[in-house]
Amino acid sequence: MMRVDRWVPSDNLKLEPNALLAATETERNLTLTAGPGAGKTEMLAQRADFLLRTGTCRYPKRILAISFKVDASQNLKARVRKRCGPELAARLDSHTFHAFGKRIIDRFRLALTGRDALDADYSVGPARVQGQSITFQDMVPLAVTILETSAIARNAIRQTYSHVFLDEFQDCTKEQYALIKACFLDTGAQLVAVGDTKQRIMGWAGALEGIFKTYAADFNAEALNLYQNFRSAPRLRRMQNAMVRVMDAPAALDDDELQGDDGEIEIHHFKNASEEASHLANTIKGWIENDGLDPSDIAVLVSKQQNFYCQELRAALRDRKVPFRDEDQTQDFASEPVVRLLTDFLLVVWGGAQPEAFRRLLEAIVYNEGLDEEQEYRARSRWDRFVADVRARAAARKIEYADRDALAALVAALIELVGRDAVVALSADYAQGNRLDDLIEDTVTRISQLTQDGTDVGSALTAFSADRSVRIMSIHKSKGLEFHTVIMMGVEEETFWGKISEERPAFFVGISRAKQRLALTICEHRDRPDGARRWSTERSPQQEFVGYAEVYA
Repeated sequence: MMRVDRWVPSDNLKLEPNALLAATETERNLTLTAGPGAGKTEMLAQRADFLLRTGTCRYPKRILAISFKVDASQNLKARVRKRCGPELAARLDSHTFHAFGKRIIDRFRLALTGRDALDADYSVGPARVQGQSITFQDMVPLAVTILETSAIARNAIRQTYSHVFLDEFQDCTKEQYALIKACFLDTGAQLVAVGDTKQRIMGWAGALEGIFKTYAADFNAEALNLYQNFRSAPRLRRMQNAMVRVMDAPAALDDDELQGDDGEIEIHHFKNASEEASHLANTIKGWIENDGLDPSDIAVLVSKQQNFYCQELRAALRDRKVPFRDEDQTQDFASEPVVRLLTDFLLVVWGGAQPEAFRRLLEAIVYNEGLDEEQEYRARSRWDRFVADVRARAAARKIEYADRDALAALVAALIELVGRDAVVALSADYAQGNRLDDLIEDTVTRISQLTQDGTDVGSALTAFSADRSVRIMSIHKSKGLEFHTVIMMGVEEETFWGKISEERPAFFVGISRAKQRLALTICEHRDRPDGARRWSTERSPQQEFVGYAEVYA
């Protein structure tokens, strides 16, 4: 056990003052807002390290972390394990809202009565069937019903968790916030809610306006802000800081606090899209082959209609055999949680050393289940035996990846090991109709066809999973990601044609994805693609956005 006054951030990381204050707070509830790249998740990981190492979270109390996406939940769990080790990290339960709601239902199902009553073997399906089945959308409301009607359930939750982390809180819905209040309002639990009000993108899903203000009033939470973008090199951070001065002047830093010449900012002007595509494809190929840059560390971002803007670039990359993935078209498939799960598993079996894929699998299958130490050990042992057996059979050519039936049987065995309920919990869509089965079937079909052109299976799977592919996507799709090099295509008035108050934060999100190099492109002319609606052929630079870059290029 470590004294509170002797704790320092793990891995010798330097936290900005407000982040350090939030990580070490022992009395107040907090609301913490921050921009992209400001280290919100890292602050939560450091806070978990502080609470567990110093005994501020007293054994056997636990920490509850709630995220909106499975990958964010797994990411936080992985960071905490890295910071304070598996023994202490086992006392962090990191879940999505729906996974947390289902755990409450499973544990206190008998508190549901009348039309809400559920059989012991109830399932999650496409429709509500009294007693037998609930939908994905029922999980949170039913959990709220249990907590509001059962003192036993409320007390059990409150006696389990002394500290709560709420990640990406700007996207919280009314039902989800009701769950938080039912669990922890007017209790001794200490809450920290973090998020970015500039990135509230889920209004269509019912996200509350002013949720931070509502939460701060209900939980008497102190408001703090994080402004630093630790992801980017100093030159890029100064450009971003210039935008902060316009968007939120009090949040800006003096450039003297952002010293250093590291980082590159480039502005490229082209006569037309063909010239742009040829130059970018050659440049990207050079970065990969001559500079040794991993393709997955390069992203091409476009404000809108990237399927049209990047037509010629995609063709140029194909001609040069540069691997790329069109995120806005394929992300809904290849980045589906279940597709990622299956692809990572096959990478581990056939792709040789795949540390990232193996890490993601362990987080999904073993470490994200909130198991105690003994259960976690048994789960890890089962997983290791399963992988070793499959690898041995694959090496002995008893399983062929090109054999669709054999591949389907292998995937079925994996689903059985993981548990279908656990797979369904990966996404809201999987509880609806045949979505999950269709994705599994399509994944098996596509992977069995990957190597028909003679491509090595490991390379094909890696490219399919985007671990080694240039990423092409809209700014919206890039939220939460980071890359060594970002190319922002079409920094033109005709691309950023919306209200400047809305376009400015979007552009900021895009440029802040870059860690080391940012390149902006501008064309004088873009031919109208077939099917394009709002489209101007003659183009002019978006002078404000280009101006931010020109100062530091």
